[in-house]
Amino acid sequence: MEIKDKVIIIMGVSSGIGEATARLLAKEGAKLVLAARREEKLKEIATSFPNAQIVYKKADVSNYDDVQQVVDLAISKYDKVDVLFNNAGIMPTAPLIETRRDEWKEMLDINVMGVLNGISAVLPKMVEQKSGHIISTDSVAGHVVYPDSAVYCGTKFAVRAIMEGLRQEQRENNIKSTIISPGAVQTELYKTISDKKVSLELHEAQKEWGLSAEDIAQAVAYVINTPDRVSVSDMIIRPTKQVV
Repeated sequence: MEIKDKVIIIMGVSSGIGEATARLLAKEGAKLVLAARREEKLKEIATSFPNAQIVYKKADVSNYDDVQQVVDLAISKYDKVDVLFNNAGIMPTAPLIETRRDEWKEMLDINVMGVLNGISAVLPKMVEQKSGHIISTDSVAGHVVYPDSAVYCGTKFAVRAIMEGLRQEQRENNIKSTIISPGAVQTELYKTISDKKVSLELHEAQKEWGLSAEDIAQAVAYVINTPDRVSVSDMIIRPTKQVV
């Protein structure tokens, strides 16, 4: 089945990978249901494609009711869900000794519970359909651990484990599970880092040799476009010059 006319929910669309993916899939003729915390960005994307089939709803992925309402919107509008892309995430990195407990909790709520909320909301419909595809943005940090990022890495390792569990549990229902694990990408993720010096250094590195959000959007489109018999479980995409 081609991307055209597939019903695709994207959570975390307001910038970066989510926005780039929404724009690419809109051009490909997908039926899109977009969600993010910034409603003005949702409206901006939707109005950029006046001939596309796009609906949107403001939502916080850490709030299960918000996520369920997005899935309900997709079902009420299109009567099915082919793909859910869990893309929302934050990266407030810092050494553990700084004990940034509020940041840790927010990372767990968005990066881990956000994915679980998406799975929980959409899985009953996909099981009923006996088809579906759940994609989550993971990270190279879900495969390796490095200093000052222990909690962030922990959330991404968790996503990797959850999505592999989903694959094993739902393969007989023809439900695909994919994690896309980017390295450094030119997105707004650096803005979630409290230490301004670290944030700026990351941003400069992203601009110098990082991937573009469109590079990752192309990868998402590729895995969505695979035949039903093909499931890309894990895709790591690094900039050629990245060390980690």
